[in-house]
Amino acid sequence: MNHITLAPVQPDQPTHLMATYGRQAISFVRGRGSYLYTEDGTEYLDALTGIAVCGLGHAHPVIAEAIAEQAATLVHTSNIFEIPWQTAAAQKLAEVSGMHEIFFSNSGAESNEGAIKIARKFGAQQGIRQPKIIVAEKSFHGRTLATLSATGNSKVQEGFYPLVEGFIRVPFGDVEAIQEAALHHPDIVAILIEPIQGEGGINTAPQGFSYLEEVRALCNQHNWLMMLDEIQTGNGRTGKYFAYQHTNIVPDVLTTAKGLGNGFPVGAVMTQGKAVGLLGPGSHGSTYGGTVLGSRVVYTVIDTIQKENVIENAEKVGSYIVEQLRERLGEFSVQVRGFGMMIGIELPMPCADIVHSARDNYKLIVNVTAGNVVRLLPPLNMTFEQADDLLARLVPAITDFIKA
Repeated sequence: MNHITLAPVQPDQPTHLMATYGRQAISFVRGRGSYLYTEDGTEYLDALTGIAVCGLGHAHPVIAEAIAEQAATLVHTSNIFEIPWQTAAAQKLAEVSGMHEIFFSNSGAESNEGAIKIARKFGAQQGIRQPKIIVAEKSFHGRTLATLSATGNSKVQEGFYPLVEGFIRVPFGDVEAIQEAALHHPDIVAILIEPIQGEGGINTAPQGFSYLEEVRALCNQHNWLMMLDEIQTGNGRTGKYFAYQHTNIVPDVLTTAKGLGNGFPVGAVMTQGKAVGLLGPGSHGSTYGGTVLGSRVVYTVIDTIQKENVIENAEKVGSYIVEQLRERLGEFSVQVRGFGMMIGIELPMPCADIVHSARDNYKLIVNVTAGNVVRLLPPLNMTFEQADDLLARLVPAITDFIKA
């Protein structure tokens, strides 16, 4: 094992950490590509990548070099100054996203907070005093107060009432419900949805991505902002740089994070069209948003994705994984769905325990969402050989669980 500096944890002392996470009893001290390693050198295949974060795998040498060089040069000044790396990162992100203006934040929830503020500002400029935003059932937009209020999962809202007002919830994919909401709420200013619901079970709308085209048409008709949460689906995850690019539409507001920094904490809220210019000086800000270091990471991640043809690889290898899973698990009433490296395997029963059995028996890291969907979010640059390794561990893990 490579020499690493281990954390000086004092085992005889309490951790002093808030107990906000249901942690697994395992820790990793090193990563390389598609694999993670414990202190004793045990290797695990990581098919989760920090929940769609490390799209280029762990410890990518180009990203690591950029971080080290910039950290030794300049980490942070302030947004009261020009930041050339921030401008370069924004230009690069605009190129791949099709958007015009970009605000850098530190997380997905912060990015969605920015989108909510943009929608409210849009309403205020039209004289709408209590603007409303349509959101979807089973959605997930974050854990800040406004974003958990927008989220379509009552479980994450418990204990945090009163919630932020101004959200109208409709079933995901139900265009008629949106039209019905428009009849009863003249103060709607925007729709905020995910192209694919990640936390909701890797769900596309019943009509697929054509749902986005229908939503775009409704937004045009009613003069609403179309806002897409691509925190999880963005940055190449679905085989396009952003999932909306599977269609011919462009949203007014686009949010992302996760894979944007390949593990470095950074997010972005982006605008084009009628959403441009809504936030001016003093209306939004972040101390750490778009630091010199964070911006260089963003630029380097996008540049690396482009130069290494990562998105094309994600589409090809992801399709291979889906095809193989359907073939090998077909007899077990299992549904496999996915785009690129965002894959869900829906089992006919609750399967939370498969996380532990896959980890302990097959040295495989996955998670379960929506109760019965095994979620795979592997590195976008995973090779076919590594995909076969994933299948060799995952298929028996699932079949063992179903037969038990």
